[in-house]
Amino acid sequence: MEDNTLAITENAEVTDISDVKRKMKFSGTVLKTTLAGALVDIGLETPGVVHISQLQKEPVNKVEDVVQVGDSVDVWVRRVDKNKGRIELTMIEPLGLEWREIKKNKVVKGKVERIENFGVFVDIGAERPGLVHISEITHDYIRDPKEVIKEGDEVDVKVLGVDRRRKKIKLSMKALEEKPEKAVKKALKEDRKDTEKDELIPTAMEIAWREAMERAQTQDDEEAKPKQKAIPQDNEMDDLLSRTLEHQVKTASE
Repeated sequence: MEDNTLAITENAEVTDISDVKRKMKFSGTVLKTTLAGALVDIGLETPGVVHISQLQKEPVNKVEDVVQVGDSVDVWVRRVDKNKGRIELTMIEPLGLEWREIKKNKVVKGKVERIENFGVFVDIGAERPGLVHISEITHDYIRDPKEVIKEGDEVDVKVLGVDRRRKKIKLSMKALEEKPEKAVKKALKEDRKDTEKDELIPTAMEIAWREAMERAQTQDDEEAKPKQKAIPQDNEMDDLLSRTLEHQVKTASE
C-alpha cells in the first residue's frame, strides 16, 4: 500500500543540491526580496528562489506584502536543476498526489471528507477528493453509507478510474476486501483441514479402546476355531499299519 503523504526532510539531512528532491520541505530564512520573488536560505550552499506566484494561493501585488528579509518561512521544492545549480521553491504546500501520479489500481490512504446518500468523498491528498460510490463501499447491501462509515474515518481505497479533464476520481473500498464467497470457501477449507487433522490424531483413550477391542476379537477368534484331533507321529503310524496287516494275514489263513 502506498502512503500518499508529503516527503518532509530536515535541513540537516540534506547537505548538497544533489540530495534535493521534489516536494522536500525546508525551514528557511528570507535573504532578499525582488519584484519577481524572494531568495531563501535553506541551509545549502545554493539558496532557493520563490517566485511571487508561489508566495501564497491568493494573488500577490508586492512581495514585501507577504515576506520581509529575515523572515523564517516554510518552503517546498518545486524543481531542481542540478546542472545549473538552481532550486525553485514554493511557500504553497504541494499536493500529496498530483494528477499525473493518480493511476488506475493505485492503492492509497485517505480520510472521509463528506457523506452523501449515493456515496462518500475521500480526501486522498489530491486537488479534489475522490468518490466511493455506495456500491463500492462494501460487498454487503447497505441503504445508507452512514451505516458503515462516518466523516473523519481513515480508509484505504483503490483507484478505479481517473478523468483528468473533468477532474474526477473514482475510488473503491470493497475492492480491497475479500469477496464473501471466497471467504466462505476459505473458512470451509480450514474447517476440513482441522477435521482431518483431528481424525488422524486419535486420543489416548481412543487408542486404548481400539487395543482392547482388538484383543477381545482375537480371543473370540481363537475360541471359535474347531479343536483338531491329535495326529499320530510317523512311528506310531508304522506300528499301526504293521499290526493291521498281520491281523489280516492271520484271518486269511484260518
